[in-house]
Amino acid sequence: MIISKAERSFQKFNVIFMIVIGLSMILPIVHVIAQSLSSNAAINSGRVSFWPVDPTLGNYKVILADKSMWYAFRNSVIIAGFGTLINLTATASLAYPLSRPDYNGRKIILIFILVTLIFHAPLIPNYLLIKQLGLLNSLWALMLPTAISAFNLFVMRSFFMNLPSELIDSGKIDGCGELRLIWHIILPLSKPAMATMGIIYAVSNWNAYSAAIYYISNRTLLPLQVRLREIVFTDNYGQSDISSELIAQLSPEGIKMAVIVVATLPIMLVYPFLQKHFIQGLLVGSVKS
Repeated sequence: MIISKAERSFQKFNVIFMIVIGLSMILPIVHVIAQSLSSNAAINSGRVSFWPVDPTLGNYKVILADKSMWYAFRNSVIIAGFGTLINLTATASLAYPLSRPDYNGRKIILIFILVTLIFHAPLIPNYLLIKQLGLLNSLWALMLPTAISAFNLFVMRSFFMNLPSELIDSGKIDGCGELRLIWHIILPLSKPAMATMGIIYAVSNWNAYSAAIYYISNRTLLPLQVRLREIVFTDNYGQSDISSELIAQLSPEGIKMAVIVVATLPIMLVYPFLQKHFIQGLLVGSVKS
């Protein structure tokens, strides 16, 4: 196959363009990491770009010695882990029957779900509902109200609709009940969709912020993102075992960058393990067989 000069030029432009886009996303992260590992003098003098200057771990020592930071980290892990499990279970449990043509009343239910996708309940009714359910000042208030995303539900329903109906029929002929059918046939075939939805839900749960401000007043139950905001905007380092003299020698900007790294790194480490399924699931429900 002969490639014309115009096509080669276009391919080179695409490569250069993608490199520029990639660097624009990666370099800010590298700069944050470099600042978190640099000294106060280096940061204040503006000498830190993409490599640590006068490397120090003092910024991380201040953060890791903050007891409230560990409480917040624990809460975010619980919300991201257990909350994502609730999200996937609830979304798949509703999406599967809505994908089956023999389910009576599915069109009415889909209309109701579509309404929630377009219109959202105001804050005050939401707060009163959470209060009446006794969920205030509990991590349940950050997981149960968002158990199902209407958009993710429609995406997963589309994926289930693309599964071969012959497999489902053969499973029923072999005597599989609905639960056994879902566990042994549907879910194994749905790994790309579940991985994609899992990453989307996990990132959303890990970044939970506004709901925690509305429903949580107990400081030991605040998630990591709320604690991050306190440090970034108020320089409140909490109950730290680090001496005030060492904190005074460090740059507030460097401590803030260290907090951002600590808050971002865990969720970034999850992606490589789900990358294969996530890429397969990018086109979930986009092609109808």
